[in-house]
Amino acid sequence: MSAPTTSHDSARRALPGSAFLTTARGGTADHVPVWFMRQAGRSLPEYREVRTGTGMLESCLTPDLACEITLQPVRRYGVDAAILFSDIVVPLKVAGVGVDIVTGTGPVIDSPVRTAADVAALPTLDPGQADPVAQAVRLLTRELGDTPLIGFAGAPFTLASYLVEGGPSRNHERTKALMHGDPATWHALLDHLADLTLTFLRAQVDAGVDAVQLFDSWAGALSERDYRELVMPHSAKVLAGLADSGLPRIHFGVGTGELLGAMGEAGADVVGVDWRIPLDVATTRAPGKALQGNLDPAVLFAGPDVVEREVRRIVAEGHAAPAHVFNLGHGVLPETDPDSLARVVDLVHSLPVR
Repeated sequence: MSAPTTSHDSARRALPGSAFLTTARGGTADHVPVWFMRQAGRSLPEYREVRTGTGMLESCLTPDLACEITLQPVRRYGVDAAILFSDIVVPLKVAGVGVDIVTGTGPVIDSPVRTAADVAALPTLDPGQADPVAQAVRLLTRELGDTPLIGFAGAPFTLASYLVEGGPSRNHERTKALMHGDPATWHALLDHLADLTLTFLRAQVDAGVDAVQLFDSWAGALSERDYRELVMPHSAKVLAGLADSGLPRIHFGVGTGELLGAMGEAGADVVGVDWRIPLDVATTRAPGKALQGNLDPAVLFAGPDVVEREVRRIVAEGHAAPAHVFNLGHGVLPETDPDSLARVVDLVHSLPVR
């Protein structure tokens, strides 16, 4: 992939005072930065109001609507970064794969991909097909002021899992069967998806995002050996393809405590950590990496005193890492009280960085 053009680089916002960007690059800011995965939607009443009657994928691909939804948590919470409102399967959709998001189920694939012929028939992604997403990014960079914007994409393994299973899966049995039973087809699939993901992220980079997050929802279903052999090279291809942008690259997966070292080695600047492992342990597994995380989203339902105790613990444990961006250990749950998140932001900002 080619580097971002000079015109795009020159148009990128200079954000020297950003606590998030300073920390994501391994530096020390004047406060611990905080943002929340899935902050742009679901739990916010203004999100539900603005999305009434509009499907998820349509919302993601309507630039002014995606812009508004992305801005809502920045206005409400004063978080240190915005994350582009999108979905893991958006690049598949815009490339021409038959996929929809079914309420109560999640992404559903019209024609699952399970053979070499299926892989060969997959469409590629032309950068122009991602233009609705790029338009949303350009709108946001004009509206966000000094708040950085994080671009977003699903990692090749997670995209492959949806394609092979035909939708969400508890055990990923078809995915693992293809991985182990036909590794040539498996690697062809992931190589194709790595190219697609990189094209999708480069479109966001060229449009002006300030950082990127590669989200591997289902990587925690893998052993470290399988991850390193069958998945990591393809995630590394995506992350390496963004290296010349100079933007911080975040890599996050769910249930990936045993994979943190490998995920850092894949090329991340920041390794996301879910709630299953303390940050002071996580930093020994991904040494030298900035960490992001890792409040259990369910703790937000436990009451202010419990939330405060857990936030203070996590910030203290984060001091063991070279740098720490406070976040949840996964996305905001739909029934979360927005006031609880607002209190978390205020508390994190009040705590010492070191």
